[in-house]
Amino acid sequence: MPTPTLYDHLGRPIVKNDLQREHAAPSLTGIRSIWAGGSIAQGLTPQRLARVLREAADGDPREYLLLAEEMEERDPHYSSVLSTRKRAVAGIEPTVIPASDDKKDIEIADAVRDLVERPEFPGLITDLLDGLGKGYSVCEIIWDQSGAKWIPVEYEWRDPRFFVFDRESGQKLRLLDEGATYEGNPLPPFKFIAHMPHLKSGIPIRAGLARLAAVSWMCKSYTLADWMAFAEVFGMPLRIGRYGQDATERDIDILKVAVANLGTDAAAVLPDTMRIEFIEAAKSAGGPELFPRLAEFLDRQMSKAVLGQTMTTDDGSSQAQANVHNDVRLDIKNDDGRQVGATVNRDLVKPFVDLNYGVQERYPIVKIKEDQPEDIKALAEVLSKLVPLGNIGIEARAVRERLGFSPPTDGAELLGVAPAAPPVALNRAVNRSGSLAIDAETEMDLLAQDVMDEWEEILSPLVNPVQALAERCESFEEFEQGLSDLLLSGEIDEEKLMASLAEASFRARGLGDVEG
Repeated sequence: MPTPTLYDHLGRPIVKNDLQREHAAPSLTGIRSIWAGGSIAQGLTPQRLARVLREAADGDPREYLLLAEEMEERDPHYSSVLSTRKRAVAGIEPTVIPASDDKKDIEIADAVRDLVERPEFPGLITDLLDGLGKGYSVCEIIWDQSGAKWIPVEYEWRDPRFFVFDRESGQKLRLLDEGATYEGNPLPPFKFIAHMPHLKSGIPIRAGLARLAAVSWMCKSYTLADWMAFAEVFGMPLRIGRYGQDATERDIDILKVAVANLGTDAAAVLPDTMRIEFIEAAKSAGGPELFPRLAEFLDRQMSKAVLGQTMTTDDGSSQAQANVHNDVRLDIKNDDGRQVGATVNRDLVKPFVDLNYGVQERYPIVKIKEDQPEDIKALAEVLSKLVPLGNIGIEARAVRERLGFSPPTDGAELLGVAPAAPPVALNRAVNRSGSLAIDAETEMDLLAQDVMDEWEEILSPLVNPVQALAERCESFEEFEQGLSDLLLSGEIDEEKLMASLAEASFRARGLGDVEG
């Protein structure tokens, strides 16, 4: 029987032979060279930055991608806040949710869970989050079929400069190749995991955080350069050389050399007719405060752009203030986790399941989200009240997910409580003196409840024959005559009623004696 054809999420057929080779590997001389070949950040001017950003928006992002890489390498603050956002998501322990409680769905979910727990998976999440800064990130799946299953053994991060967006929509990534150096080729299905964070509406290349932070980064680089030049001479006295009217050109040159030497050697030789004056540098112009204030302001803009707040990075804060801002960062973190989880489910989980188990109606879900700690005590109290009511529609799987427990496997030892023993006749407790104490009022309530719980069983031998007689009779006179015959015939069995009344009377008398 021929193997059914598989399709990706775009409806393209899967060619399994294409899965066993690398499609986006770098080369030394081809179009996919890993070497940058120059710097964009060095000597960056406002005019050049505008050109780089404009070309990226027009479909040529190579210089923009290189600039985004250099921004992370050159600015400690930008690198720190961007790494904080990446690691906040990469540090979340992923969970796998089965499609249902069906045995097969549990088996598939266990296989996906094993895939997520492999040592290569955390590196995949970190590499995919590189798209936060650049707008997109792509990893190629290296499949292994040496065993019975298709298993991803590596996730190779590919340089984003190896890809371009299609010219029609600007939304679909295409792979640059020797025969397609401008428009690129479609990405082979089931081979690439392409993450494009949805940080803003519009084409993905304009959504990267590097584009948002580029202007602040450039201004800060100017600020630091000017600050270093200012710091080199700040606090040093101004040296002025004075010469007379009769000084020759040679005398003037000697004076220049002497003034210069004072700045380095602190020594100079000059004629008697010349002198050097030292003038204290003015400190009231605000120079010492200008540059750090500007640099700090620009750092705060980057923090707001990347983390959504400045309290935990730039500004001092109390614990209460930090907790508030941590909540804001939790929103961003969970949204990043939700998006990268959706990418993994689309580009990794579905291919893995389809290749090994065939096409499914529903698939397990990899969830990357940091939930607030569950109040287990409150949840247990709610369940203890709702579950006994019956027909509430609470799934065991949903409760396990809330508590963070995985579904039980076949043959596993399960925790449980032995069936409760029947309630005792008396509600006893041991008082401080060691003797039994009985709550008579509570016991009377329990006694009444016991009798009411069994009323159908007790009265059915009395009621059922009378009800059957009423259904047969067509008049009251006939029913009255039949009732007399029924009492005489002995069909009405009052034995259970008498026994129940006797037991209840005995227990009530005993409680009365205790209370008295």
